[in-house]
Amino acid sequence: MEQLQVGDVTITWLNGGVTHLDGGAMFGVVPKPLWSKKYPCNEHNQIELRTDPLLLQVDGKHLLIESGIGNGKLSEKQKRNFGVTEESNVEQSLQKLGLTPNDIDFILMTHMHFDHACGLTKWEGERLVSVFPNAQIVTSQVEWDEMRQPNIRSRNTYWKENWEAIAGQVVTFEQKTEIVSGIKMVHTGGHSDGHSIVLIESNGETVVHLADLMPTHAHQNVLWVLAYDDYPMTSIAQKQKWIPYATEKGAWFSFYHDAYYRALKWNENGEIIASVMRNR
Repeated sequence: MEQLQVGDVTITWLNGGVTHLDGGAMFGVVPKPLWSKKYPCNEHNQIELRTDPLLLQVDGKHLLIESGIGNGKLSEKQKRNFGVTEESNVEQSLQKLGLTPNDIDFILMTHMHFDHACGLTKWEGERLVSVFPNAQIVTSQVEWDEMRQPNIRSRNTYWKENWEAIAGQVVTFEQKTEIVSGIKMVHTGGHSDGHSIVLIESNGETVVHLADLMPTHAHQNVLWVLAYDDYPMTSIAQKQKWIPYATEKGAWFSFYHDAYYRALKWNENGEIIASVMRNR
């Protein structure tokens, strides 16, 4: 498991499973000859996208960013459609660190699309139960509202199986919130109306987790946004705000979906100057 130390915060990437989604959908209107130079695809035009939660450990607290794709949650048809070749092993990853799901204090849900939220619940016999029973699950109020009452477009990704069993654990916020000292969530919209990012600051070091505003390193260009984005112009505006912010601070960019980089730093010319590669 790859790790990154940022001030007093230890970040560890857990094994949350993997999907393979259509490259055209992931890069929107960008032509394939351009995006495929930066992020390869298979013979089906699919690109590999991890769903690996980030474990943050600081001041005796354990926080997750996202929950993985879950285990035993998807039908064979869904696994085929979403290109799932590996389901979550989050509990096993935690075990290697001497932890259990009961040790997780907070789960920071940037949004609650299925590939981020399936890992929140699991089947126990005939009913779904919380995987992390002691955790506060934090998401924006806008996201939580749409999760429970999706529209005609979003109902394909907001599933009751992922929220009904954990409804009593959910804590919402409006514009921004500080979870523990130095770890904040900021509502941005864009990818979904309720989408948020995570900012981590400790001892003068910074991580900016843009979640699905920039799901992979290949989405560095502010105009390269997803066909899945509900509000693409908002995504562009937020990237225009936060990418320069992070670059000027010499911050790390961290990823949940990237199959190649766990985190990296860019200089002002857009060149990679530091990175944590995924062990493939």
